[in-house]
Amino acid sequence: MRTEKSDKVVVIWLLIGAFLVATMVILGGITRLTQSGLSMVEWKLIMGSVPPMNHAEWQTTFEKYQEFPEYKKLNLHYTLADFKSIFWWEYSHRLLGRVIGIVFLIPFIFFLIKKKLDKSLTRKLVFILLMGAFQGFLGWFMVKSGLVNNPHVSHYRLAAHLGTAFFLFGYIFHLALSIGWPTNTKIRIPYYRQLLQLILVIIIVQIVFGAFVAGLKAGLFYTTFPTMNGAWMPAIIEEMFAKDGWSSLVNTVASVQFVHRWLGIGLWLSIILTGVVYGPSMVGKIRTSYALLLGAVSLQAILGILTLLLSVPILLGVLHQFGALVTIMAWVYAMHTTKLAR
Repeated sequence: MRTEKSDKVVVIWLLIGAFLVATMVILGGITRLTQSGLSMVEWKLIMGSVPPMNHAEWQTTFEKYQEFPEYKKLNLHYTLADFKSIFWWEYSHRLLGRVIGIVFLIPFIFFLIKKKLDKSLTRKLVFILLMGAFQGFLGWFMVKSGLVNNPHVSHYRLAAHLGTAFFLFGYIFHLALSIGWPTNTKIRIPYYRQLLQLILVIIIVQIVFGAFVAGLKAGLFYTTFPTMNGAWMPAIIEEMFAKDGWSSLVNTVASVQFVHRWLGIGLWLSIILTGVVYGPSMVGKIRTSYALLLGAVSLQAILGILTLLLSVPILLGVLHQFGALVTIMAWVYAMHTTKLAR
């Protein structure tokens, strides 16, 4: 039987976990933006946690990297020092993944033994653990796609890897809120929650297309706003659609960026419209949560535009990815504040 004290400990544990997952997403963004993701060509769960410890081991690791397409096609000029500069980002990313696994698994076993978890919470925590393991698999699956012929990871696999991380972060944060701050707010705003759910669909699609933009490096092209190098819709979009049909929308650089930028504006406008329609009915935490969601999406839109105009500098690229995490967190809180009383 859970007690109020044990609930507090579980909530702190979950919030730490959510913070670590968010950190993992940010570190993954840095890894991608610094072109470091393919520097580790082996996947060893246990031994891979130990980096090269001397010059001979570094040289051996570098020689393994030299056997793969990224070095042969893009980085023939790399010295051992250059290799180390990209290796550490990917190594840190994988090491943090292992740390997260330990942070979740060991306390979970402890809480289970001490009977601090009821059956419902246990099932949810097992789901988190399974999703974490699946996220690790997707990371390996994504990197593998860039170790064959094309030294770039599949933008589909990148979207799956990133999307799963965002889902995991949002679910953990939601669970922490539901345990630590249960709400008794009665819903008196017809269809408001349903509209928030529709907004979530837009957010999810926007995140997916953001991953497509990242995977295809589409942010390095058409670096003007609101037009795309002077055109509202470049001719290449129509040409590729005529050639490849709907698949061109997720495979063509111009099309992917076009969808991402206008879907982002659509998301921002939909949240503003929600405030216009439901604003007079909002009170207390519901009003606060809506303001946070609007603020998060507005900030994310500004960061996205600046990132594009400045050709994706690392700092802005990372902040833009962080903005997506804040948006997810704000949406979860907005749903939490309108939840029916238990």
